[in-house]
Amino acid sequence: MAQEKDVVLIHFENQPIGFARIESIQPDQKPEWFQVKLLLLQVPLQSVTWILRPAYINGEPFTMGGKQMRLEKVVCPEEEPAESAALETGPDPDKKKGTAAGKVISLTDLKRK
Repeated sequence: MAQEKDVVLIHFENQPIGFARIESIQPDQKPEWFQVKLLLLQVPLQSVTWILRPAYINGEPFTMGGKQMRLEKVVCPEEEPAESAALETGPDPDKKKGTAAGKVISLTDLKRK
């Protein structure tokens, strides 16, 4: 179940429309419903409170104003083994120096000129 401080992807009519962080989950007056405060991660930032059942917080589809909505908890993808191996071993020693690498520009030297 998504919890406070989790980032969720909001789907509207089966299309992802944006991200939000769950700020708080508080019980509502209605039994088995919760007030979910979301910080919409957009410019400008906006905070909304939706009254949802636990199943909806867990990713089950629901309707809002007759439109289908769904929250999906965002999980950071794990690194691929090839990427982590390249980071551990460093650059390929067989490559010629300077052929694919970019030029390093010193900002300190630029400031002096």
